[in-house]
Amino acid sequence: MAAIQKHHVDRFQHEGWCAIEGFLDAREVAALATEVERFLQQGLVRNVRTEADGATPSTQHVNLQLIPLFDKSTLLRALPFAPKVTMAVSELIGDPYLLHLDQMFLKPARVGTGTSWHQDNAYFKIADPLKGTAMWLAVHDATVDNGTLRVIPGSHRAMYAHERDPHSDHHICCHPPEQQAVTVEVPAGSVVFFCYGVAHCTGDNHSEQARAGLAFHFLHEQCAAADMLAPDRDRRPWVTGPNSTGGLREYGVDVRNTFAAEVDTVLATGA
Repeated sequence: MAAIQKHHVDRFQHEGWCAIEGFLDAREVAALATEVERFLQQGLVRNVRTEADGATPSTQHVNLQLIPLFDKSTLLRALPFAPKVTMAVSELIGDPYLLHLDQMFLKPARVGTGTSWHQDNAYFKIADPLKGTAMWLAVHDATVDNGTLRVIPGSHRAMYAHERDPHSDHHICCHPPEQQAVTVEVPAGSVVFFCYGVAHCTGDNHSEQARAGLAFHFLHEQCAAADMLAPDRDRRPWVTGPNSTGGLREYGVDVRNTFAAEVDTVLATGA
């Protein structure tokens, strides 16, 4: 298992992102891949790709999304509370913080399409974009050929104009200076942290294998506005700090230190 180090934190603070290879081990990755396949087989995912009009579902291209994750998988419910995750996020955005959002994108082989350029802060509008971070986790090897993540280092210092993405039924997009982008190729089990202000996108999957990525978003207390925590929104557990109950308050069960056991269960049952 690879842990977060000082150079990761320094890059995050200066460039708004960092990548850590080998963050999860082979068994953990296998368990995640098993859950992704279950989501697919049970029809829990939906295609958010449209026919360039933002409304008509595409029949030629596929960008499968599932949101949220916590209520569909006890493994993924436990993952944000795994010590390796809490340690990394605490180092990057500070304590206390909450789990703001969790989702999955899956690109089928050959027809899978990416997500257009955008900044998460165009949705959330927190005062300091470095106080919110996504943790993008590669369930499969992420390469140029299968449309891996691209980021623009330092773009959290700018706010690009966004508009409705005509290729998605709900996303927005922007047009940043793509010549400044970095393509992040990482093996399965790696994570990429990028703050809420970093412009990022993913490409199309031209390979013969499906590729999935999980994204968990974490938000520091000082930027957790009341409207982000309203009762009619998805449950958002405090992961650290005095308000944290390990998910007991939000989920009805304390999931701290349960990730390893959940991995064992998934691998043993295939469920």
